[in-house]
Amino acid sequence: MSARTSAQHPLTESAPRPSFGRTVKNYVALTKPRVMELLLVVTVPAMILAAGKLPNLWLVLATLIGGAMSAGAAGAFNCYIDRDMDRKMQRTKNRPLVTGEISDRNALVFAWVLGVLSVVWLLATTNWLAAALSAAAIFFYVVIYTLILKRHSEQNIIWGGIAGCFPVLIGWAAVTGDLGWPAWIFFLIIFLWTPAHYWPLSMRYRDDYAAAGVPMLGVVRGRITVGLQIILYTWATVVSSLLLIPVAQMGWVYTIGALATGAYFIIEAHRLYGNAIRGREGSPMRVFHGSITYLSVLSLVIAIDPLLPF
Repeated sequence: MSARTSAQHPLTESAPRPSFGRTVKNYVALTKPRVMELLLVVTVPAMILAAGKLPNLWLVLATLIGGAMSAGAAGAFNCYIDRDMDRKMQRTKNRPLVTGEISDRNALVFAWVLGVLSVVWLLATTNWLAAALSAAAIFFYVVIYTLILKRHSEQNIIWGGIAGCFPVLIGWAAVTGDLGWPAWIFFLIIFLWTPAHYWPLSMRYRDDYAAAGVPMLGVVRGRITVGLQIILYTWATVVSSLLLIPVAQMGWVYTIGALATGAYFIIEAHRLYGNAIRGREGSPMRVFHGSITYLSVLSLVIAIDPLLPF
C-alpha cells in the first residue's frame, strides 16, 4: 500500500484484517440498506395492485430479490463515485470506502457484479420488461443523478429521484408484462414525494452538504424557500395519491388511509414552514421521518385494498 493510500485510509497493511462478519457488514453498508428497504416497501403493493389479488409468492420473492440487487448496485456505485464527498461529511464518515475497510476497486467490482446479476436474475425469473427497468433504474441513479445532477444542480433530487420510482414499475411489470395507468400514478406519487422527503434532510445536514460542495436546496436556499417548496410538493403528493381512487378503482380503506395520512404529512410540512417564517429552525427530521411514515402507510393501504371482498 502506497504512502498516499495509507494516509488516505485509516487501515494499513499492518492493521489486522476485518473479520468475515465485519467484511459482510461493510459490503451490505455499500448497498445503502435503509434506502433499499424503502424502495422494496412499494414493490409488493404495486404487484398486488397489478394482480388485483395476492400474486404468486415465488414471483414476489424473485422480484424482491432482483429489486434488492438493483437498488444495492445503485447504492454501491453511488458510494464509489461519491467517496470524495463522503470523506468531508460527518454523516458519511463511517462508510467503508471512507474508513478504507473496503478498497475502491473491490467496491466497483461489487457494484458491477450486483448490477449485472439483478438484470440477469429478473430476466430469468420475471420478464424482459422488469429486467430492462432494473437496468434503467441503475443507469438513472448512477449516471443522471450521481454523475450529472448531484454536484451541479439544486434540482438534483427532483429529477434524480426518478430512479427511486422504478421499483413500482418493476413490480407492476413483473406481474403484467406491461405498464398500466395505476403504475404510472404510483410512479408519480413517489416522484413528487421524494423532494418533500429529502429536502428536510438537506436542511438538517446543510453544513455537511456545503462542506462537500453539494448544491442541495437546503444549502443554496434559505429555510423559508425550502419550507415552501416542501409544502408544495407535499400537497402535490397527496393530491396525486387521490388519482388512484378512480383510476385503480380503490375502495374506502385506501381512500380513508390516503386522506388521513396525507393530512398528517401536510400538517407536518406546514409546521416546518411556520417555524421558518418565524425565524426558527423547527424540526426538519420530524418531517423527514413523517414522510417515511406517510409512504409506508400509503403503500400498506394500497396493498390491503385490492384484497378486500368489498
